[in-house]
Amino acid sequence: MSIWPEERVLTEDGFETVDMTINVGPQHPATHGVFRMVLTVDGELVVDCEPYIGYLHRGLEKLTENHDYRQSMGWWDRTDYLAGMACEMAYCMAVEKLGNIEVPRRAEYIRVMMVELSRILSHFMFFGAFGADVGSFGTSFIYAWRERERIYDFFEEVAGDRMFPTYFRPGGVSMDLPENYQDRVRWLLGSIRQGLDDFDGLLVGNEIFVERCRGLSPVTPEQAFDWGLTGPCLRATGYKFDLRKDDPYSVYPELKFDIPTGTTGDVFDRFMVRMAEAWQSTLIVEQCLDALRQLEGELVLNPDLPKTLRIDSGECYVRTEGTKGEYGVYALAKGGNKPYRMKLRSPSFCNLSALREMVIGHYVADAIIILGSLDIVLGEVDK
Repeated sequence: MSIWPEERVLTEDGFETVDMTINVGPQHPATHGVFRMVLTVDGELVVDCEPYIGYLHRGLEKLTENHDYRQSMGWWDRTDYLAGMACEMAYCMAVEKLGNIEVPRRAEYIRVMMVELSRILSHFMFFGAFGADVGSFGTSFIYAWRERERIYDFFEEVAGDRMFPTYFRPGGVSMDLPENYQDRVRWLLGSIRQGLDDFDGLLVGNEIFVERCRGLSPVTPEQAFDWGLTGPCLRATGYKFDLRKDDPYSVYPELKFDIPTGTTGDVFDRFMVRMAEAWQSTLIVEQCLDALRQLEGELVLNPDLPKTLRIDSGECYVRTEGTKGEYGVYALAKGGNKPYRMKLRSPSFCNLSALREMVIGHYVADAIIILGSLDIVLGEVDK
């Protein structure tokens, strides 16, 4: 695209105007990773948008096809790197479906608990970054980081690593939880709820924040379907769809929780749906703790798996409710200790495809907020 204006227009007052093309990012703090967008503007009004996803290509799919099933674990938690365990679970479920591998019940509850803590982690990152996008500057980030660090400390105790734990395994998890995990996680839940209350006061209780977000870039359910939106972006439109309920997996059918939805699908609804989801995740974690107490001493990894996992043949598509939407894994096996094909359906990539339609007709300052409301992570966009 040329950076020079090509079309001159006469206004009603007889003034000659031209559209300008400006680049936003990737160095801009509101462009979220290596992403940038080229905006065509008429004054402050966006008339066109061309997204560039940058270059953060992890080569995930080919790496997985060239390593055995266990070695590939480390690649997957680097896709949605804000919620690595949620990605690990999807990959493990695909391998388990290919190989008809059973998972011990204690391991299933551990998995769900860790995934929901990861969901909270991811949403806190969204609250902090989005608050900065709208104008709260450093305060929202400080609130978010406080809770994230506390959860990461627990992850480090469990798996030995914070951001990329590589804790899940086909057939279960790598090791059991530490002895003090019950008290540790219940204390965490209290801290998380306090953090959510703090964000409610800081952002939702701020009339400037509400005015900037409410009514901005509304999306109907029909538009969401056309654009391929899933996750909070879809539920914000009022359409109640969550794979944990609508296509349940693991032990989710045994847990009680609600699916929050919005009404207009605007930026404010996208924010509030994530706030409500984080609250629901704390309820899921509590139920997992109660179930785990009854399963103390049971195995956390299938003991019948060979040291080298081989799968003769099979094909499957497994989808999970990731933190950004439908996180799907397609796997094809044709014998041996590694998959023949492995593909990722990444929700951030699909959600981002709607950005152009969402920002056209709005102001430049609002384009930043609209982008932030999608909550993308570039690791799974350019996978």
